[in-house]
Amino acid sequence: MAVRFPQVSGANLARKRLNLPRDFEGQANILLIAFQQWQQGEVNTWVPTIQKLEAAYPGVRYYELPTIRPLNRLVRAFINSGMRAGIPDRLARERTITLYLDKDAFRQALELSDEDHIHVLLLDGEGQVRWRARGVLSVDNAHALEDQLQQLVSGTEA
Repeated sequence: MAVRFPQVSGANLARKRLNLPRDFEGQANILLIAFQQWQQGEVNTWVPTIQKLEAAYPGVRYYELPTIRPLNRLVRAFINSGMRAGIPDRLARERTITLYLDKDAFRQALELSDEDHIHVLLLDGEGQVRWRARGVLSVDNAHALEDQLQQLVSGTEA
C-alpha cells in the first residue's frame, strides 16, 4: 500500500496557515522534515541541490518542515519568531512550515523510522510518497532523487 502524507495543518514563517498536503504547490514536492534544531545542518546539505532541481524542473517545489511536539501558543510564538529572525529571505520563510503535532503519529503515518536525522520525501501532486532518504545528502541520493523526479514530472514512472 502506498504511503500518503497525512492531513495536517501548520503555519509558514510568513504567518500563513496551511493545510497539508492540499496546500503543497508542486506537481512534485520535496519535503525536508527535521525534528531537532541541530538538524538544520543536515537540511542545509540538501538545499543547494534541491534548488537546482526546482529550477530545472517546472512544477517542482520544496519545503522545510520543522516538526515539533504540541506546545502552548506563547511557546510556539517564541519558537516561530526565533526561526523567522534566523531566516530573512521571504521565499525561505514561505517554504518553512512549522508543524506542531503528535510526532509519533506523524512519523508512523509516513513510516519514518526515527527522529535521529532528517527525512527527505518526494511526493507526487496527490501527496503520495514516491521516494525517500534520511540524513545528509550523498551523491547517490542526489542522483536517485533526480531520477525519481524526472520520472514523476515526465510521467514515465517505472
